[in-house]
Amino acid sequence: MKKGYVYILTNPRKTVFYTGITYNLGKQVFEHKNRIAEGFTRRYNCNELVYYEITDSLEKAKAREQEIKSECRLGKEELIERFNPEWKDLSSDLLAIKKR
Repeated sequence: MKKGYVYILTNPRKTVFYTGITYNLGKQVFEHKNRIAEGFTRRYNCNELVYYEITDSLEKAKAREQEIKSECRLGKEELIERFNPEWKDLSSDLLAIKKR
């Protein structure tokens, strides 16, 4: 069974959040950063990876995505700050993910 990922992207000013799921986080972030797909992330320039979780399956990632999306903004900010206190773009961490 493939692993799933749930992730949060933000724009450079940290004013907008996008929560999504994928089975290939590296490819997904690449597409967001390069504005390949049209939609919310392209329109609002959400291309900085500030949070991610690895799950056992895409189904579990989808359930977790729904939990995160149901949180208010403050709840999402707290989640990000526990995981990534500096709010740095974690895209470079994707190399470490591939080795897992």
